[in-house]
Amino acid sequence: MSTVEIKRVTDKRGLEAFIQLHYDLYRGNQYDAPNLHSDEVRTLSPFIKKKNAAFEFCEVEYYLAYKDGKVVGRVAAIINHRYNKQWNRPCVRFGWLDLINDEEVLRALLTAVEDYGRQKGMKEIIGPLGFTDMDPEGMLTKGFDQLGTMATEYNYEYYPQLMEHMAGYEKDNDYVEYKLYVPKEGMPEKFMRVAELTMKRYNLHVVKITKEDVYGPRKYGHRVFDVINRTFSHLYGYSEMSEKQMDEYVDMYFKFIDLEMLCLVEDWNTPDHDLVGVGITIPSLTRALQKCRNGRLWPFGWWHLYRALKLKKTKVVDCLLIGVLPEYRTKGANALLFYDLIPIYQKYGFLWGETHVEMETNGKVQSQWQYLEHEQHKRRRCYKKVIGVG
Repeated sequence: MSTVEIKRVTDKRGLEAFIQLHYDLYRGNQYDAPNLHSDEVRTLSPFIKKKNAAFEFCEVEYYLAYKDGKVVGRVAAIINHRYNKQWNRPCVRFGWLDLINDEEVLRALLTAVEDYGRQKGMKEIIGPLGFTDMDPEGMLTKGFDQLGTMATEYNYEYYPQLMEHMAGYEKDNDYVEYKLYVPKEGMPEKFMRVAELTMKRYNLHVVKITKEDVYGPRKYGHRVFDVINRTFSHLYGYSEMSEKQMDEYVDMYFKFIDLEMLCLVEDWNTPDHDLVGVGITIPSLTRALQKCRNGRLWPFGWWHLYRALKLKKTKVVDCLLIGVLPEYRTKGANALLFYDLIPIYQKYGFLWGETHVEMETNGKVQSQWQYLEHEQHKRRRCYKKVIGVG
């Protein structure tokens, strides 16, 4: 007889317990990058007025696992109807998975998601995935002793070990992440040669913008996420961002990023100087986030974030989003991004950068790191299981 009780979250109090579990499980962990509490509420809550735009095309249920009267696990069951239609894949996603080291707890949580999926006519369960590609993806399977980033989820080593005991679950997709070492001085000769040739031969150019440009007549904020849409549209787990989502992400990202560390590449052969490449990078916030107790900015969390963002009191830079339109990759647009950004990293004394997740099969993306000293230091996995229709 199972000693684990699963309860569906139905109110704000339950959602607060759902959010709080991660802070409790990872308190004091030196690698985890806990999200701000306010960001978690904005992403997850169906109870607030300004809901996550993903709720327009996603259904979700949240479940908590209890043992001996205590919360010991959580999981979200998500159906992204836009993704399912785009990829002709009737699946339910599991995400925001956290739990103690207990096989029974994991089995109960996944069973809850499977049952929900069957009730909705889904044929597969996949994950860990969020609502969209802009949420954390994949379960960490390598790199448990490496610093996490705000764009990814850290998990303990026992998570994938427990997954091995879940009947029917197998690999669906693996991601890799890289540590990119910033050159101590100068520009790698290959980057310099390719970048200068790209500007001369193809009339592609680096553009720096101001806050006014983000929302101004040229709407650089939306143009950035349009490039991301077009760059990632063919990748695993991706569903195209809506206009409302773009509005949301423009407000979310451009409120805090340092525009000096944002690089844009335009094609000046086109009448409107089309945007063809984007590099959104920020100083690592991981150490600062670890000092925000329970993800709160007050009383002192704001100061630690300010020191990281504005004063650059960190040695690590996070490459949040790097995207170049496919037809411009062979023209050297990727080299232009780092031709601009490397001197900025050197100025602030950053030692290395953390890439976002990349599909292990995406050799074209990974090839852009070949001219930098780099290390493939993390790996993540998404699992799948056929669940049929009950």
